Amino acid sequence: MPRRRRLETGTPWVELSTTAQDWKDADPALLSGMLAELHLIRAFEETVLELAGEGLVHGPAHSSIGQEGGAVGSIIGLRTPDGVTGSHRGHHQFLAKALTHVTGGAFELDRLVTDDVQALLQRTLAEILGLAQGFSGGRGGSMHLQWLEAGALGTNAIVGGGVPFAAGNAWAQKHSGTGDLTVAYYGDGSSQIGSVLESMNLAAAWRLPLAFFVENNLYAVSTLIDDVVADTRLSVRGQGFGIPGWKVDGMDPLAVHLAALEAAERLRAGEGAAIIEADVYRFFHQNGPYPGSAFGYRTKDEEAAWRERDPLLRVAAEMTRLGQLEKGAEAGVREQAQAAMSAAVAALIEDDPDNAGTRRIRPELWPDPGFVDVGIRSDGTELASLTAAEPAEHAGAWRDLKYVEAVAGVMDRRMETDERIVVLGEDVHRLAGGTNGATKGLAKKYGPDRVIGTPISENGFVGLAGGMALDGRFRPVVEFMYPDFMWVAADQVFNQIGKARHMFGGDNRMPLVLRTKVAMGSGYGSQHLMDPAGIFATSPGWRIVAASNAADYVGLMNAALALEDPVLVIEHVDLYGRDDRVPEGELDYVIPPGSAAIRREGSDVTVISYLSMVHHCLEAIEETGIDAELVDLRWLDRASLDWDTIGESIRKTGAVLIVEQGARGTSYGGWLADELQRRFFDWLDQPIQRVTGGEASPSISKVLERAAIARTEEVVAGLERVRAGFGGGR
Repeated sequence: MPRRRRLETGTPWVELSTTAQDWKDADPALLSGMLAELHLIRAFEETVLELAGEGLVHGPAHSSIGQEGGAVGSIIGLRTPDGVTGSHRGHHQFLAKALTHVTGGAFELDRLVTDDVQALLQRTLAEILGLAQGFSGGRGGSMHLQWLEAGALGTNAIVGGGVPFAAGNAWAQKHSGTGDLTVAYYGDGSSQIGSVLESMNLAAAWRLPLAFFVENNLYAVSTLIDDVVADTRLSVRGQGFGIPGWKVDGMDPLAVHLAALEAAERLRAGEGAAIIEADVYRFFHQNGPYPGSAFGYRTKDEEAAWRERDPLLRVAAEMTRLGQLEKGAEAGVREQAQAAMSAAVAALIEDDPDNAGTRRIRPELWPDPGFVDVGIRSDGTELASLTAAEPAEHAGAWRDLKYVEAVAGVMDRRMETDERIVVLGEDVHRLAGGTNGATKGLAKKYGPDRVIGTPISENGFVGLAGGMALDGRFRPVVEFMYPDFMWVAADQVFNQIGKARHMFGGDNRMPLVLRTKVAMGSGYGSQHLMDPAGIFATSPGWRIVAASNAADYVGLMNAALALEDPVLVIEHVDLYGRDDRVPEGELDYVIPPGSAAIRREGSDVTVISYLSMVHHCLEAIEETGIDAELVDLRWLDRASLDWDTIGESIRKTGAVLIVEQGARGTSYGGWLADELQRRFFDWLDQPIQRVTGGEASPSISKVLERAAIARTEEVVAGLERVRAGFGGGR
């Protein structure tokens, strides 16, 4: 028989509950603050459900009624610079942080609502109603509540989606030496999401001051937790990552508070992450004013048993027992909270003059429709103080080098002059500069805190970088070894990073650079070789650069690292080893958005391309003898394209050939062709022609891979089609 020895994780995991002595020892001011925040949040939520019932809330009304104890207990002891991220059911998380910010967690129960509290309640309600005076100008609504000044980093409509941002905020706190911490709130449904588990690994490995706070309300919409997991003790997940855990009764705010204090002590001491699981219960259905029993997935007896454990009743009962709350005084607290909400409603809602007995939102409070696209990205004025230069016009000396040496060289220069820049990615700190040498020398020069090798968890580490960027004290540069990996991280790339500025009102900065390489022709097959330009061009919030030569790369990367937007920097393996050159001297010039380059002047057709295909276009033009004008886009996104240069060329030639290497389905050219015909239709003498790869992504077989992508031969064929379109002339 084999020998067996029981193994222990060695990671503490405790269940914490309060005693009568704990309540007696608690600061009366703390208990008063808890009671005040609980009642203000409860009255707020009841008001939201009332307005939703009248059809005045556009979208969902995810009530947190019943769950307030977890948020209040864990947040009331936090400092303003401590950050919290929340879930789609996040009104209580946001309000607890915002109320604690404006009051310091101290309330006078007979004068509950100060002017600051009243303003906060009204502004939050306005956001949920989609009004201009809301925190995000009405864009965020119920599920996207953010007030950075208060440390409320944003609630999130994607299940588990905000947790990587919390990890990034915690990384920034740690490396700023503040002693601050971050709490990531998520639910039982989110506990199975990869981004949560990836963030746990990062927070544990890098000893981040991050608390994972699980609000276990037993149901993901109507699915009972027992139906989807083998172990319903969700804080057990921490054991697998070496993260100590606390399990508490979330209907007991003091128990939550005491667990949070213990976790905070660990976090502030630099000992690494913690996890707290609070058993709570939402009294209503996933969305709206009806209980779960109305939909058949819960019993009325179950709901009644949990209602008897209401956190508001628990705190009031304990305070009354201790002589800190006179009998009936709680009713006065509730009346003040309800009056505050009535005042907030009166400021936003009025009787509908056209429909007797109904109410409407005051028409003058809606956002201006012209605000719809404002703030998708910055206005670019952050580049105004930098030196813009066109490398082709450089009259001084040049320095010969390989393209990939320019990639590493400009990053070295920027890291030397800007201590905020941090590089993250798989193997970027090893192999003499990553898998292609693009970070050569950086790890040795700047150390492990600025050149960070990540685990293979793109969703986790790019989301962490998003949180770093939102914090603003650091400027992350993330490398995706291959662009296809963006699909692994699609939520963080597109739903979180790309939308963060606009969704929260248009004022957020998101200074993040994402580097990746197109590797068509390298034999890595269908899951490594795509060109991501077409996907990113149709995703709001991202800027895109793609340089065809080393000197341009320097200027484009410098601009990307100065913008307050997320920028995708696309490279190509065919260019890395190419003999190239850059201007002699410091690599400090920028090529700003709206700066396409004419690589060859001509009058027969406007050829538009980017990256390595620019060189294939030059070869094809030479081979065909067609007098083509070649436009190297350099900036690819809608807001950054040089429409003036493109338009001037089209007016001259009357024909367009868009050239790219990759697959037809994810084509950048398809989007661009549509945009060009809308803008310049009157100057086109024939349909826009395109050169692309095939429908399929490239295969491993050398022959099939070549058949799937475009090179010089395909550009030649495209130019001949244009010539034929003119009847063989021109």
